Amino acid sequence: MPRFAANLTFLFKEFPFLERFEAAADAGFSAVEVLFPYDDAATEITRRLTRAGLPLALINTPPPNWAGGDRGFAAIPGGEERFRRDFKRTLRYASRLKPQHIHIMAGKAQGPVARDTYLRNLSWAAAQAPGQSLTIEPLNATDMPGYYLHDFEQASVVLAEVGAANLGLQFDAYHAHLITRDVPGTWATYRHLVRHIQVAGVPGRNEPAGGEIDYPGFFATLDAEGYDGFVSGEYNPKGRTAEGLGWIRA
Repeated sequence: MPRFAANLTFLFKEFPFLERFEAAADAGFSAVEVLFPYDDAATEITRRLTRAGLPLALINTPPPNWAGGDRGFAAIPGGEERFRRDFKRTLRYASRLKPQHIHIMAGKAQGPVARDTYLRNLSWAAAQAPGQSLTIEPLNATDMPGYYLHDFEQASVVLAEVGAANLGLQFDAYHAHLITRDVPGTWATYRHLVRHIQVAGVPGRNEPAGGEIDYPGFFATLDAEGYDGFVSGEYNPKGRTAEGLGWIRA
């Protein structure tokens, strides 16, 4: 069985944020991730992680206003100063929270200038934190129209051109299905680049059970191949989170 993590931005919303860590531990998760932890003090989040006995698998950077603001700045021409300032802020949080990975969001942009901006910013970030694992993640164009990184082949080319040992691929099976309609084939092609996995059901982005993705088959593949990273549930529970965790037990 893979090691499952809970995305606390999505799961256990029936609890206040700082109470979700222990709720995830009680539910049997092996780790947690938080998209944007910047509204709470790093010292308090660290205390909650320690109390729950859970590692932090991932956080995102830059920290935008997720309620309606930009989805990152790494590929946005003219946003270099904002990107670098926010990345340094993320590193300050990471120095306390010790996340296994930091996901660098590209933002909405298009064209060759955006590409050059993205490559420069990724190279700069990788050099700023050589001991920290960084990830990039393709997002589907239906949920995130205009997002710069929208294809797995595009991501593989970016990783090759940046050529940083600490930069890898974040594989979200939900996005992979909507981008390629072939999760097993996409995984087989790009698994050598993957640092971290996220899952959600299609359609609806609910529990990863049933629906259009064969998650039992996908998890069996991960076990057979010896994948030792975390698989994080990043989905919208249909009800209370604990009531919908049959996908893990299955």
